[in-house]
Amino acid sequence: MSRSDTVGIVGAGRFGTALGSVLARANRRVLVWSRDADVVRAIETTRSCPRLPDAPLPALLEVTTDPRRLASEARLLVMAVSSTNVRERARELGDYIDGSHIVVHAIGALASPNNEPRSSASADSLHIGRVSEVMQQGLPTLKIGVIAGPALPVDLALGEFSSMVVASAFDEVVAEARRLLNAPPALRVYGSKDLVGVELASALAGAYSVALGLCDGLGMGAGPRAVLITRVVAEASRLGAAGGAQARTFAGLAGLGNLLVRASDRSADYQLGRRLADGVVSADNHRTEGARAALAGADLARQLHVRMPVLEGVAAVLAGKAEPREAAALVGETVAFAEE
Repeated sequence: MSRSDTVGIVGAGRFGTALGSVLARANRRVLVWSRDADVVRAIETTRSCPRLPDAPLPALLEVTTDPRRLASEARLLVMAVSSTNVRERARELGDYIDGSHIVVHAIGALASPNNEPRSSASADSLHIGRVSEVMQQGLPTLKIGVIAGPALPVDLALGEFSSMVVASAFDEVVAEARRLLNAPPALRVYGSKDLVGVELASALAGAYSVALGLCDGLGMGAGPRAVLITRVVAEASRLGAAGGAQARTFAGLAGLGNLLVRASDRSADYQLGRRLADGVVSADNHRTEGARAALAGADLARQLHVRMPVLEGVAAVLAGKAEPREAAALVGETVAFAEE
């Protein structure tokens, strides 16, 4: 298959591997770049990835440790790494790609484009931004976008019906991503021009998955849970509007749809919320993308002067500044009496 018909995936983690397996089963050539030589060898010899062993990997999925090969054999690249690694990967990949490449990321988090550590700077001095802004610093292409939505790795691996939305300021990015990533019936990809909204909605869906896990762990009933979901969508859309996004994006696939799927035991963010409700506090609590999004999103809300009590409550628990029941009670009062 030609370079223009090959999908390159940066990262052999759970999502990257699952996406690659779906596309390869749809007769697309996929080339996955991983820096971990052991993972590459495992995929080549067993046709499965240690990080997602339930995902069968067809022959059309290839792996490499060479970023030069990835750049030369695939024009469309999907960045599927942790938000903590995206800056380094973008800079490394930037040495090999050019302005003809299209790069979309599948990272549901926020980041500090200036690489300022949160521990050594105040929220006012930090510049909390979106992953696409970080990518723009390291990549020599303007053709950048995001893909997000209710598609968990385990569902993709099993071929369950999933759908996502790709967003970019460039029509070419949306069109090419839809052409190459759309693999019905297992995966349907829709398009949007609201890059800011899809990125923020995806990140906040992870953060609010922590909130729902926390509240479920504390015994919140079905009615209050439904009210909470409607309130967090409104809360997220306020932050989006302040950041230049379209409010309706937060009720779509990247926002509400994403949240409804991730707010279950199959999601690491939701499981984190349940652990917090049980009083389990450890350094691992900050390692999910939803946790990182909650902390960074609360900082961003303060920068933009947007009141977000649910997000602030989750961030306070994660930061050790509030007990789970204390934060849940505050959120509950806010939800009950908030104006529409």
